[in-house]
Amino acid sequence: MAQEHITVMLNEAVDALRVRADGVYVDGTFGRGGHSRLILSKLGAQGQLWVFDKDPRAIAVAKDLAQNDARVRVIHDSFNTIAAHLSASSVDGVLLDLGVSSPQIDDASRGFSFRQDGPLDMRMDDSSGQSAAQWIAQVSESELARVIKEYGEERYAKFIARAIVARRDSAPFLTTLDLAHVVATQVRGYEKGQNPATRTFQAIRIAVNEELSDLDKTLARTLQVMRQGAFLSVISFHSLEDRRVKQFIAKYSKHDIALAKMPLRESQLPELMLKDLGKVKPSKDEVTHNPRSRSAVLRCAEKTGSTI
Repeated sequence: MAQEHITVMLNEAVDALRVRADGVYVDGTFGRGGHSRLILSKLGAQGQLWVFDKDPRAIAVAKDLAQNDARVRVIHDSFNTIAAHLSASSVDGVLLDLGVSSPQIDDASRGFSFRQDGPLDMRMDDSSGQSAAQWIAQVSESELARVIKEYGEERYAKFIARAIVARRDSAPFLTTLDLAHVVATQVRGYEKGQNPATRTFQAIRIAVNEELSDLDKTLARTLQVMRQGAFLSVISFHSLEDRRVKQFIAKYSKHDIALAKMPLRESQLPELMLKDLGKVKPSKDEVTHNPRSRSAVLRCAEKTGSTI
């Protein structure tokens, strides 16, 4: 049975934007609009909210919202196209809620779940691109092992890749449970309460949707469209995402260590683009009411520099 969709760190993520009534804001991952609706409740008549999503179902919800609210602009595309739609230094805040959403996981027909049987798809935008089944059918064993190890942080990656390639030679993988069962035969130990296919499914999903390269491009382009004094609010759900966000903020909020050895006054140091505002974890109460929030990390920053 599908769980009720609960927006993760709703107030914390939106509060970090410090929404101005007449500001321009971006929800780069609309989902079902939880964060967007809260942002809109803080915007005045002159404010604007731009929402992005790859998922056609999410975009349908966003368009319904936009029909009744002229402040909403809807873009059916990856958030990495943000700079193609918004001018440089025109945005007051950007919110990114990364990863797969509850409606995507709970809908077996989307192919994200290793607990419910469905077509092996895993595409955020299932109207275009290569499905997980198609990707698995042609990927080399070495590349599959690399993806599972790097994107899933799975120690049994080589064994899993070998088993998948051996099986696909006799019959293609078409359903989620078929793949999950083969993966389970190769995983000798896993965390209590965790399905043995968890890490492999995460890895294949990331590869199919190019999630990490999309994130890297988006963070760089976000800095271009944010004005001085704008805020960035990013929710990650696993270490690969969080590490990238952390490194991005650190890159633009700290001076190069080599400069510390140079005889420079503070006024001579290059301008920093960001101020790191730290990270926040979900409260114990939120985790109790929404267990899917337990791995979430919210990182926030302010754009302090005037150029990029």
